[in-house]
Amino acid sequence: MELNELSTAAGATKNRKRVGRGPGSGNGKTSGRGHKGQQSRSGYSRNYGFEGGQMPLHRRIPKRGFNHGDRWPQAITNLDVIDKLFKAGAEVNQASLVEVGLIRDTAGGVKVLGRGEITKKLNFKVQAISPGAKEKIEAAGGSVEIVSLKTAAQAPVEE
Repeated sequence: MELNELSTAAGATKNRKRVGRGPGSGNGKTSGRGHKGQQSRSGYSRNYGFEGGQMPLHRRIPKRGFNHGDRWPQAITNLDVIDKLFKAGAEVNQASLVEVGLIRDTAGGVKVLGRGEITKKLNFKVQAISPGAKEKIEAAGGSVEIVSLKTAAQAPVEE
């Protein structure tokens, strides 16, 4: 088989529709656009959801639900990963976790969960922590301080 012998499969390609080429073509005269009206004119384009001036469906249907203004997603991390990345005596906060690449900077702050063990004394300043994680940190000699989002946002990011 050579490249010049390749051809498309039968029925794979179709001739394009040639409009406005006389009555014998089946698409002559009005070129498949019908008679008069907005859609028959050149330059016509309809907005998505437009229903000819009738109140569109997305505006007729009642809106439901509620988005809480103060609720933000939290970045979640576990003790076993933190134990590997930080040296003893280090402060673990949102900025330091972003710096080591463990989490993304999120508006909701950080929540620490208790998977794994912690072997070092670390000082945590986070927005939320599970009770199991808090016990393990304090058993290892570390400290936990719950920081509100407002104080975390005002604190300068260490570089």
